[in-house]
Amino acid sequence: MIGIGRRGLGAALAASALPVAAKVGMPGEGPFVEHRLALQISIPSPARQTELLNVAYNVLTYYGPDKVAIEIVAFSGGIELLRIGNKETPRIAGLKRQGVTFDACMNTIHTIERTTGKPFPRNPMSRPVPAGVVQLMTLNEHGYTIIRP
Repeated sequence: MIGIGRRGLGAALAASALPVAAKVGMPGEGPFVEHRLALQISIPSPARQTELLNVAYNVLTYYGPDKVAIEIVAFSGGIELLRIGNKETPRIAGLKRQGVTFDACMNTIHTIERTTGKPFPRNPMSRPVPAGVVQLMTLNEHGYTIIRP
């Protein structure tokens, strides 16, 4: 039998626990979260924006805000959802109050700013993330179900 010692055993156990710990969810989630949902929006359609917010509202209603973590990730044309002045801003505020997180892809915003020469008026209720697709991948790795309504 090969001995690995107490320190080696502790390190081996800690390393083996990493994949399991990664499924716990993202930092900042409430203590009672049982379900994790990431909603993707990547096209500028106002109808798709409404549909996406309807899905978030319906899931919150079904599970309750304490039992579900919802993150909406906007990139490419979908970043229009998070433009200041979007007609859906009051609904975004209501969902935000219930714990929904809104992520704005900074790759998309920087591209818009380079192309137009103007700053993108990002809704301050959203948080910047470096890349929308990378954020979705990270959420998936932390147990989130990814849906594109």
